[in-house]
Amino acid sequence: MMKTFLGWAAVLSCAGAIAQTVTLQGMLGTRALLIVDGTAPKSVAPGETHQGVKVVSTHGDQAVVDIAGKHHTLRVGDAPASVGARAGAGRGSRIVLTAGSGGHFTTQGAINGQAVQFLVDTGATSVAIGVPEAQRIGLNYKEGRLGAGSTANGTVAVWHVKLGSVRIADVEIHDVSAAVLPAAMPYVLLGNSFLGRFQMTRNNDQMVLERRY
Repeated sequence: MMKTFLGWAAVLSCAGAIAQTVTLQGMLGTRALLIVDGTAPKSVAPGETHQGVKVVSTHGDQAVVDIAGKHHTLRVGDAPASVGARAGAGRGSRIVLTAGSGGHFTTQGAINGQAVQFLVDTGATSVAIGVPEAQRIGLNYKEGRLGAGSTANGTVAVWHVKLGSVRIADVEIHDVSAAVLPAAMPYVLLGNSFLGRFQMTRNNDQMVLERRY
């Protein structure tokens, strides 16, 4: 019987100033479901190569891949790891996002080292997380301050918390305010408690965030 393991694990490798993102979305039997640079998931069998990423072997919920001649182990649900990164990984200063269908900016990243999927929301005061996602990443949101928040569905109870770190590619920001909402959400909303740390420019379907110092 073929089992599907769902989750996220990402490998970020830098070649010059360009970062390549390889995500292990899940496993279909012995085949790895890979997302390379945000493209559609591709089922790749051991020995096959997809956009320069070769699957060496798979076992259970993990895969060994070859990127630029080096072997790396990806596990479904693991936090993003840096591969071949330069010194000062996590101290990058520039994020480049490309709009997807509907003109929305989405990106993979991590909260407190746990992989999540972000949706940029310039109308959100802070990073916003649904309770199911907060529980999945092990966030102790009930230790936060209980308050009220306004949503499209009216006023709801929210927990105000501080995130130890929010990371996208090689850019990591610490002590980011967030609100945990009771409803499930398809994305973590990347609001102004994170975006406000950057100078934002947009050119057609591209958004560039330059870190403020």
